[in-house]
Amino acid sequence: MSKELAMKIFAPLAVSASVLTAALIMSGAPPAVHADIPMAVPSQQALPSLAPMLKQVMPGVVNISVTGEVKIQNPMGPFMDDPFFRRFFGVPDMPQEREFQSVGSGTIVDAAKGYVLTNAHVVENAKQIKVRLNDDREFDAKLVGRDPDTDIAVLKIDADKLIQVPMANSDALEVGDFVVAIGSPFNLRQTVTSGIVSALGRTGVSDGYADFIQTDASINPGNSGGALVNLRGELVGVPSMIYSRSGGNIGIGFAIPSNLAKNIMTQLIETGEVKRGRIGITGQDLTPDLAKAFDLKDTRGAIVTRVLPKSPAEKAGIKAEDIILEANGKPLESFAQLRNIVGLLRVGDKVELKLLREGKPRKVSVVIGKDDEAASTGDDLHPRLAGATFAPVDDSAKTNGIDSGIVVQSVQQGSPAAAAGLRQGDVILSVNRKQVTTMEEFRALAKGKGQLLLRVRRGQGAFFLLLQ
Repeated sequence: MSKELAMKIFAPLAVSASVLTAALIMSGAPPAVHADIPMAVPSQQALPSLAPMLKQVMPGVVNISVTGEVKIQNPMGPFMDDPFFRRFFGVPDMPQEREFQSVGSGTIVDAAKGYVLTNAHVVENAKQIKVRLNDDREFDAKLVGRDPDTDIAVLKIDADKLIQVPMANSDALEVGDFVVAIGSPFNLRQTVTSGIVSALGRTGVSDGYADFIQTDASINPGNSGGALVNLRGELVGVPSMIYSRSGGNIGIGFAIPSNLAKNIMTQLIETGEVKRGRIGITGQDLTPDLAKAFDLKDTRGAIVTRVLPKSPAEKAGIKAEDIILEANGKPLESFAQLRNIVGLLRVGDKVELKLLREGKPRKVSVVIGKDDEAASTGDDLHPRLAGATFAPVDDSAKTNGIDSGIVVQSVQQGSPAAAAGLRQGDVILSVNRKQVTTMEEFRALAKGKGQLLLRVRRGQGAFFLLLQ
């Protein structure tokens, strides 16, 4: 795949009068795709149409407008955010934040309680959220919770006479099923496009957790958080992202399955957050070459490359070089699929694994543990932390006068983490000038691809380490 074919995760569409005009005249945009005209129908027969279903569903799909502020990264680096450094170097004060306005879509899923389902990125950094209904009523919305890892957020509005969209069992979807996308692309409210389910269980297309539905129903900026429904008018997915060369639709869109969205929504309503667990392993895909090296005929599965100390996986007896074939009855195609299955389970749930050890089949039951119960690998956090494992400060570190922080448990030779300057035994005290005392805090601050400023304790000294 060429570099220009990049993943476009919809930032909500900035409100501008020129956006629609620019989109319509953009040079190099893919040609429009038109539906075939159906065969003539005798006058006494009703014309085939989605209109009756859409009349029931469209009142449940809403327009979301967001006003908020985002931090402006100082071009001279994070040190210049400090007033002392600015005064010392004679740098004038600069605005630290800028205001933005954006739009997206949402779906009413509980009319009685006013719950609206949308994407987490639609309401990111929001200070004010407004929901506009199909009948032009507009309400201030409260953010119940958002989960960036699955790109799901839940809003609540205080309104009567709402119409909800029923949620379908997305596990029943099949490739080739007809689907309809409803939303506000380019701020064109209540727009409907149709297509089919192109593929199911797509993983590896984002940094988060999801088994995406792939569809060729047209999805464009502003569709984010809207509704992907079946021909019964039931919600089967939440449009989230596209592959695109130009930023517009080319027929490859991805939606979060309704079953996953419902699971995350329930947790957000109950606690305001999603407490995701871990089993404590790292691994890789079983390639044909590796299968041959392990004397295996099947090339599907995931190889365990490392079991983290004191992790649920270690307690369950999983060992390095185990080949995991199934998780909760689902055959594994990749390690990313296993990561998704585990990451979408709650703490305390069990994952049943079918694996091979030295060619002999085994079954292992692993209880999902809390984030802080096990070490974490940097591979899932930041490209420059790959190859290292991290854990909260333990008793041995405390005896050296370190009360809190994140210990670098191990660093693989030649890894990005080693090249960045991290060493085994280092203690990370802060990330981007914010103190870290738990793995949850560390993951939240270190995850992503942006710049990291680490304050590190090594031996009796301390220093800053800038990862770019």
